[in-house]
Amino acid sequence: MARRLISPAAACRGCGFANAGFLGAVSSFHYQSLPSCSTSSKRGSSVKNCFSFRAHLRKEGSRWIRSEPFLSANSAKFVGKRTSCSVATEPPPAATEKPEMDAPKEIFLKDYRKPDYLFDKVDLQFQLGEEKTIVTTKIVVSPGVEGSISAPLVLHGCDLKLLSIKVNGTELKGEEYTVDSRHLTVSTPPAGVFNLEIVTEIYPQLNTSLEGLYKSTGNFCTQCEAEGFRKITYFQDRPDVMAKYTCRIEADKTLYPVLLSNGNLIEQGDLEDGKHFALWEDPFKKPSYLFALVAGQLGCREDSFVTCSGRNVTLRIWTPAQDLPKTAHAMYSLKAAMQWDEEVFGLEYDLDLFNIVVVPDFNMGAMENKSLNIFQSRLVLASPETATDGDYAAILGVVGHEYFHNWTGNRVTCRDWFQLTLKEGLTVFRDQEFSSDLGCRTVKRIADVSKLRIYQFPQDAGPMAHPIRPHSYIKMDNFYTVTGAEVVRMYKTMFGASGFRKGMDLYFQRHDGQAVTCEDFYAAMCDANNAQLPHFLQWYSQAGTPTVKVSSSYDPSSQTFSLKFSQEVPPTPGQPVKEPMFIPVAVGLVDSTGKDMPLTSVYSDGTLQTLASDDKPVFTTVLQFKKKEEEFIFENIPEKPVPSLLRGYSAPVRLDSDLSESDLFFLLANDSDEFNRWEAGQVLARKLMLSLVADFQQQKTLVLNPKFVDGLRSILRNTSLDKEFIAKAITLPGQGEIMDMMAVADPDAVHAVRNFIKKELALQLKDDLLAAVASNRSSEAYMFNHNSMARRALKNTCLAYLASLNEPDVTELALHEYKTATNMTEQFAALLALSQNPGKVRDDALLDFYNQWQNDYLVVSKWFALQATSDIPGNVVNVQKLLSHPAFDMRNPNKVYSLIGGFCGSPVNFHAKDGSGYKFLGEVVLQLDKINPQVASRMVSAFSRWRRYDENRQALAKAQLEMIVSANGLSENVYEIASKSLAD
Repeated sequence: MARRLISPAAACRGCGFANAGFLGAVSSFHYQSLPSCSTSSKRGSSVKNCFSFRAHLRKEGSRWIRSEPFLSANSAKFVGKRTSCSVATEPPPAATEKPEMDAPKEIFLKDYRKPDYLFDKVDLQFQLGEEKTIVTTKIVVSPGVEGSISAPLVLHGCDLKLLSIKVNGTELKGEEYTVDSRHLTVSTPPAGVFNLEIVTEIYPQLNTSLEGLYKSTGNFCTQCEAEGFRKITYFQDRPDVMAKYTCRIEADKTLYPVLLSNGNLIEQGDLEDGKHFALWEDPFKKPSYLFALVAGQLGCREDSFVTCSGRNVTLRIWTPAQDLPKTAHAMYSLKAAMQWDEEVFGLEYDLDLFNIVVVPDFNMGAMENKSLNIFQSRLVLASPETATDGDYAAILGVVGHEYFHNWTGNRVTCRDWFQLTLKEGLTVFRDQEFSSDLGCRTVKRIADVSKLRIYQFPQDAGPMAHPIRPHSYIKMDNFYTVTGAEVVRMYKTMFGASGFRKGMDLYFQRHDGQAVTCEDFYAAMCDANNAQLPHFLQWYSQAGTPTVKVSSSYDPSSQTFSLKFSQEVPPTPGQPVKEPMFIPVAVGLVDSTGKDMPLTSVYSDGTLQTLASDDKPVFTTVLQFKKKEEEFIFENIPEKPVPSLLRGYSAPVRLDSDLSESDLFFLLANDSDEFNRWEAGQVLARKLMLSLVADFQQQKTLVLNPKFVDGLRSILRNTSLDKEFIAKAITLPGQGEIMDMMAVADPDAVHAVRNFIKKELALQLKDDLLAAVASNRSSEAYMFNHNSMARRALKNTCLAYLASLNEPDVTELALHEYKTATNMTEQFAALLALSQNPGKVRDDALLDFYNQWQNDYLVVSKWFALQATSDIPGNVVNVQKLLSHPAFDMRNPNKVYSLIGGFCGSPVNFHAKDGSGYKFLGEVVLQLDKINPQVASRMVSAFSRWRRYDENRQALAKAQLEMIVSANGLSENVYEIASKSLAD
């Protein structure tokens, strides 16, 4: 699943901001307080003792009802003011009474047990209707363990009306089964293999959660990961129950001419009363979360791909007919991904048909259902006029991501949801490599590491900290993390590209068609390379970001250079004491001329390791740092070097080195590792910003270090550097990154300092910035290639700096760029530049943009996001008004992410001293939770690090969290995050 569970923090990445490179120079589009939403997990501590109010909860349908309100003095006053929602979210009552439940259930990894029953074959039949849908499920059931005593067959279910249940053709009587709000249990199933038939009634038109089967703009659509299939029929809805599926769909032919499901189309035809049917068969075993169905009025772009073995695969992208012209780039991306996976990993597509369906209402970025991928519109639809470079890049990566899941997730899946990083971390790594190979590897690495630091590291230091494989969860939807891809990358760092490929080959050889664990992947990697990685599995079980401290010394008499490392993993909830981690540290040594020194040998732990091989010099080596403290001594070093540490960001850690300011400027100018070159500049910028924040808090006059200005000037003028790299290198760290480094986060001080630096740089570098804008204009037709994207990124970054000056000549320049732009990347960049400063020019430009694009809902989402993320004081009032805008729809996740999630990304307004930002979000979360709990939980996560702020802000944020957890009808999704955020 792509860019999993898009967080408030990530909301506007789809608007094309981040990849263009310019936003960081001018905006607070950095989300210190928001947790990651990308690939798996949750911490291990139970919350059962956190709140006495749990005793007052009961379950009705899928929601928690509070019989005795538990309100603090602070929270009580807000409850009556919260917004309400009239959208129907509950289907008619089930046929059976649902008993009360006293608390959300926490699920623990240690309690895993194999299923008592296996499902060998599943035949589904859907009778799609306007008011209700009838689902008939026929399952061939076999014992999980041969010869064992028959246990009750327990099936998951949610919001279902049971019409009938049969075993071996005989309808069961009431005493032979039970139904509650979560399960259907067959008390005494037959021994051996038997047939189970279940008929349920469901109501997709009322399903605003966008899980299970629901309707999106008149079309039927499914989303079953992680636990959506149980909203379709009663089933063992767990990934280790794998079966072969057929799916027969019946529907009105006029309303739903296109009927799609997984696998191959076996039969189709007309029925009575204007209906028709399609029968699909998937020849590969799969878990229920990979089931998919789409029915509606769609057109398709068709193409083909010939695999390396000669299989001709038909490729189809389905979308409303008017959007078909915008699918060309997605088709290119799909074919590029298929070819790349063959060339790099030897993995070939295994069916004759591959479908992608585009829907506007979707919780995730996209979903990898076997042969029927479903995508949110913004990750497929693109034209130069309506999509930015960032959109194009995101489509390339996400289309690749979902396709790569065919092997890493579908053919080999995860045993249970605790192992989610097994498929997500691995597939995110694969899509990162794919995008790197098709673009600029350094720039892609910078973007991925920035995302890790902005989204994941703050979460690792907060109440929602969890390892990439969680110990427990209430709702798995809440716990995804981007660190999983970094863990996979470390395997490649240790074993090299060829060793990593050998490990992947062995992994598929051993486990094709199986549901497996993280240990299985670890074993394949180590066995394929005849190696061990001591303590490496700690990455799967320990939460928190390791801090690595490094000190260096040089002995001229012995010509040795020493690096002393120490590491600490901070305490996290449920894990107060941590063991040392296995940390691969890629290191190079740079001499006084700026050249890499050849490395011949390194001494550590009583062993001298020779580095050179086949008489080829080694300039970068990977140190295996796996103890709390360790020293590495390089021999034959003729002069004191400057160490280039953690090259390519070889491990997801916080690095604290003894590099001086002059060392960092030297690396910024000379390091052959371009990532570390960028990193040196970022370290300098972070230190500068923290120093100025301290000055601001002490009411001292702010003065910008001239060496810093000179350093950025030299980068701007360096024609040998990649232009997109330059854009990244001159972009300041985000406000969230700086606040994350403070003992008490101060949004106002950080905002003021960042604005000061930005404007001072624009003033002192004005001539260079103007020259960069002029020299990077182009009248050529839009091209999606690295050189063109890099040119636009540099131009737009420089324009954003200049516009911060709010001078008439620069305003005219930005207006000219806006009016003459021939593509959305440059038009939107100019609009962003103009929107920095309040006034008539800003208002006119925003109105003009909306009038021009009001009929394109994806562009309108960019317009919402641009206003939501604004740092203009008091912006919460504007955002509140935009909730009532006719183009906004609370039921559409993309619009919620753009407007509400975007607002959470403006520290100066979300963390307003008067609490207006907190109050706004608290009210919206309760409204959203009635519509879509998954989206609501992503919004409430903005509160999770409320303890990082001053006492006044803490009190205001805490009041909102208490108000939320005290609300009647709260979903498990929101309850889990809000309650854990409040827990001590």
